[in-house]
Amino acid sequence: MESQRTFLLIGLMLVSFLLFQEWNNDYNAPKADPSATTQTLGATTPESDDFIPASSDGEVPAVTTAKRSVIDVTTDVFTVKIDTRGGDIIETDLLQYEEEKGSNTPYMLLGEFDGKQYFSQSGLIGLNGPDATVAGRPVYKTTQKAFTLTGDELRVPLEFTDSKGVTFTKTYIFKKGDYAVDLEYTVNNVTSDPIQVQLYTQVKRTVQEKGSLVDQNYLGAAFGTEEEPYEKYSFSDMADKNLNITTAGGYIAFIQHYFVSAWVPKQDQQNTLYSKLVAGNAAIIGTKGEAVNVQAGTQATLSSTYYMGPKESDVLEAIHPDLDLTVDYGWLWFISQPLFVLLKWLHSILGNWGLAIIAITVIVKTAMYPLTKAQYTSMAKMRALQPKMAALKEKYGDDRQKFGQAMMEMYRKEKVNPMGGCFPLLLQMPIFLALFYVFLESTELRHAEFVLWLNDLSAMDPYYVLPVLFGLSMFITQKLQPMTVTDPMQQKMMTFMPVVFSIFFLWFPSGLVLYWLVSNLISIAQMLIIYRGMEKKGIKVRG
Repeated sequence: MESQRTFLLIGLMLVSFLLFQEWNNDYNAPKADPSATTQTLGATTPESDDFIPASSDGEVPAVTTAKRSVIDVTTDVFTVKIDTRGGDIIETDLLQYEEEKGSNTPYMLLGEFDGKQYFSQSGLIGLNGPDATVAGRPVYKTTQKAFTLTGDELRVPLEFTDSKGVTFTKTYIFKKGDYAVDLEYTVNNVTSDPIQVQLYTQVKRTVQEKGSLVDQNYLGAAFGTEEEPYEKYSFSDMADKNLNITTAGGYIAFIQHYFVSAWVPKQDQQNTLYSKLVAGNAAIIGTKGEAVNVQAGTQATLSSTYYMGPKESDVLEAIHPDLDLTVDYGWLWFISQPLFVLLKWLHSILGNWGLAIIAITVIVKTAMYPLTKAQYTSMAKMRALQPKMAALKEKYGDDRQKFGQAMMEMYRKEKVNPMGGCFPLLLQMPIFLALFYVFLESTELRHAEFVLWLNDLSAMDPYYVLPVLFGLSMFITQKLQPMTVTDPMQQKMMTFMPVVFSIFFLWFPSGLVLYWLVSNLISIAQMLIIYRGMEKKGIKVRG
């Protein structure tokens, strides 16, 4: 197989894959219910359109119109706004991540922006849960309107007492340097009767479609169960069928490029995972725990953990053994994960993610050199047979059967495998695709600087230098391997291929283009070494 055809095949596969994903996103995206009224939510106090899952007694509460306010929480990693109605987290800004490179504006993970909403909600339902009464969701009281982390831990207590005198204390526990927030409900039953409550936690987000052809990172929900450690549940999946699974442990999450928010309930109990599309074109995925009986004159505590932050594998795995799978490397995750470990190790030594990308590309290309040599050697031998192939075509004319038999006999005598150039390439493709997903998905590369004008490896090259150099590297590769095809149309396609790829790569993250450029340069060097060795053996390679 010719090198030019190899590039063309890879290009067509890549473009076809992206086009298919874009078509699939558009075709399967859930459409807003035209009969539903889209509600505009306030940035600090979302209106009363909360979805409360049916509790164990099957009742769904009304919605309260009681007055509420917003509590501000500041830690070393984020600022958080909590609505006293329901005690929901309605905004989270990540202080260590910028919206745009150099903007000095913290990245808003949760909140309302561009007409879209993204909230974390939780409450107590069940026979006596305050979120399951006809009065609607409780409005909590607090001792202060703002809390700031000054030590290793910050507790933010919200208190509500129902009409019977039962006190519910909803406490968020923030820890220094930690994106995981513990939720703790304390139920103090001072009455003479037993009560029953059930904890639910959920994430609510406006249904969104993909932004562009190049940006193909997954945006949507996911969950994990005892049997399925990681399963995507897209907006279109929710439109087709509500999720309703009972499992030991488990988790739910909303995933986007570089960031994730996830509820992890207690793992020593049976939890129900659910989803629903609600009015206003919003999607909800959540968990319900087991019903808890609180005897008269006693207290009970219910808890869960909510993570809202970057996709850092080690951190996520510490919260739940399978939560690190939300760092979605696709079906080649078993290759991508060790490659990412190697990439992090190289960065720890070199101190620069761009240099780490170059180093890991060199290592991978060197490790696969035997396959590359087999590929180019086979291609060179096939080219050397072109004159004999032309003679066979002239000899047998349109008799394809005799021509095929003669051609196979020639391959046998010359000890050439016509598939010898394809097979090594197929073996290499999973490695390159796995690296592609590592560079595309790794949070560490977001806003990572390289050199000079390349101050964000997750963004496109602002001056298009890398795409142009990539195109030049493809052009040099073509010159090193002159085209043997005779069809004028194919020749034109091969000639313009570097230009097409350069244009296509203009919008790719510069880290990915850097990887492909370095890979091409190494391939050129390896090609020269391989061809020089073959020419010393008397095998005509070029010209």
